[in-house]
Amino acid sequence: MAYARAKRVLPGFGLSLGFTLAYLSLIVLIPLSAVFIKSAGMGWENFVNAVTAPRVIASFKLSFGASLLAAAINVVFGLILAWSLVRYTFPGKKLVDALIDLPFALPTAVAGISLTALYAKNGWVGSLLEPFGIKVAFTPLGILIALVFIGLPFIVRTVQPIIEDLDAEFEEAAASLGATRWQTFRRVVLPSLIPALLTGFALAFARAVGEYGSVIFIAGNIPLVSEITPLMIITKLEQYDYEGATAVASVMLIFSFILLLIINGLQAWTTKRTGRNA
Repeated sequence: MAYARAKRVLPGFGLSLGFTLAYLSLIVLIPLSAVFIKSAGMGWENFVNAVTAPRVIASFKLSFGASLLAAAINVVFGLILAWSLVRYTFPGKKLVDALIDLPFALPTAVAGISLTALYAKNGWVGSLLEPFGIKVAFTPLGILIALVFIGLPFIVRTVQPIIEDLDAEFEEAAASLGATRWQTFRRVVLPSLIPALLTGFALAFARAVGEYGSVIFIAGNIPLVSEITPLMIITKLEQYDYEGATAVASVMLIFSFILLLIINGLQAWTTKRTGRNA
């Protein structure tokens, strides 16, 4: 016992736990509590009126709907991209691998301006879509593209290490038993990837819900059409409606927590199920 204590790098449990809770409280718990306390001070009737206004409801639908759809799109294409980077060799592979992290390094405002210039009517891509009647910039579609852009690295970087650790012998065994490629992927590969995919989905969704800089330029910010919830909060703050801003923010927090808890619960259930099957 004395030897085990001597080998510990960090201080005792009490000190480590106290430091962890104090740091977590200062950085996370106190700011989040302040949001709920501030919104509680406005009364239940005023709170309901603030969060059920048509303009606010429309922003909720757009922010959460676009975030869920963008995360779902990234799950599919992020998996394909991660699989290609791990299992195949092609020219420019290292460059593609490095470009995946570009949304992490690129300032969000720069990303928003770049996407807007690219998908505007006179942009490189927007000019090609304009003859078909497809308008991207300043529409909800532009918001979706921006959220896909900033969320893709979460899926790829979460799934990529799992694919690297997969033993190809199981796939070869399935193929030798007569399984098709789709059957091998669905019954052998996919069960091992589902927990990582759910984790990446949760990260991409959480990032997309609160994204502001890369979306604000391409959204158009038209009330009831392309106005996201973070912009609604900023607008209320600029109007000195602090209670209304915290009310909207508290609803976002509650819905985000619920969705993340559901996803984490699914991830834990999938991990347990996969362990039992193994």
